[in-house]
Amino acid sequence: MDDVATLHGDANNLTKQTALNEKGEVINGRGDTPNRHDILTGSQPDGTAAPETCGNWTMGGAEGAAIVGHSDRTGLNDSAAAKSWNSSHARRGGCTPEAFKSTGGDGLFYCFAAN
Repeated sequence: MDDVATLHGDANNLTKQTALNEKGEVINGRGDTPNRHDILTGSQPDGTAAPETCGNWTMGGAEGAAIVGHSDRTGLNDSAAAKSWNSSHARRGGCTPEAFKSTGGDGLFYCFAAN
């Protein structure tokens, strides 16, 4: 990416084939078993912090929520949110690993290095 605006804009190249895990493997997405496409971001569509971040990433129980994106950019419909890698929806059911699995995730997160 050239800059943060490109990363969070429509011109980024994040897809199921490019949003890989730390081993260079494709993450299971919608239609795969199990679906693991929900990725923790805590971001609004423009990349700024959302209010839903599991208590600024300090909560691990049944309380709280976090915004997730879809690593495969596929959701329940054709909306911009459903196709967003960084801001698809809030996680429901708290901030436990089990809660993330209930709608298609493992609590995976993405890190980006900056120079």
